[in-house]
Amino acid sequence: MKKILITGASGTIGRRLIQRLVLRKDEVFVFTQNAQQARSKLSGVKEIIKWEYRKPDEWRKNLDGIDAVVHLTGANLAGKRWNNEYKKIAYESRVISTRNLVNAILSVEQKPKVFICANAVGIYGDRFDEILDEKSILGNDFLANLCKDWEKESEKLEKVNVRRVSIRTSPVLIKGEGILQQLYLPFKLFVGGPLAGGRQWFPWIHIDDIVGIYIHVIDNESIHGPVNAASPGIVRMKEFAKVFGNVVNRPSIFPIPKFVMRIVAGEVSDYAVMSQRTSVEKIINAGYKFKFENLKEALRNLLK
Repeated sequence: MKKILITGASGTIGRRLIQRLVLRKDEVFVFTQNAQQARSKLSGVKEIIKWEYRKPDEWRKNLDGIDAVVHLTGANLAGKRWNNEYKKIAYESRVISTRNLVNAILSVEQKPKVFICANAVGIYGDRFDEILDEKSILGNDFLANLCKDWEKESEKLEKVNVRRVSIRTSPVLIKGEGILQQLYLPFKLFVGGPLAGGRQWFPWIHIDDIVGIYIHVIDNESIHGPVNAASPGIVRMKEFAKVFGNVVNRPSIFPIPKFVMRIVAGEVSDYAVMSQRTSVEKIINAGYKFKFENLKEALRNLLK
């Protein structure tokens, strides 16, 4: 039995992760900005703690004696059309929250054994056909710089022997959410197709596997540093759209140009169609076995 503290627990990944941890009898503690909402969404947790990431004095003591911290907090990057104000919210909700959480961990007597922080494959930027592993050069656009700063905030934990892991996550396939929600209506109306030409590599991961990777990282002390989290069955966007259409019994013949996406969604759409040919050798070599390596099987599981 482990004592595990989770931030951002009300999101889909957080909720699924808690379900798995509770099922195996771990004690789960939750830091949340909305305790009432968390109580309605989460069951089986040991304690729900009011958390304002800018006020560490109010919650620092709750970190003492925790075995693992899983930090999932961050404003939804696709939640609103981007402007300077929302970019600031997206940045501070990740970077400042991580900084304050790490500093709080440094101040407690009995520190966690591991600190696991969410991140994104967006850290690599747009890389065409280059194979990207955890040692690859990082990008230099807004999202890549956000991800780099986010990751850097936890480096100081290594000086006090807290294992640090950063999960560089690809788009997660979740029924009724994210990319599957965005594609579903156009395809049902027979106007679906690949995004922005379709030649770009599109890393993806099934919700069950991203949760599985978090649990595998909690349990395996040999895993350190950045970890790419994507399915080994990476495909180009054109293939992704074709398989999606096949699963929902619709053709994939109407490509959506990049300029149309820009008009509809703004700057965030540029990042949705970047090419990131992500390697996952590190997590496979660390013993993780994927449930869904095949895109068609993953989509059938979620959409049928």
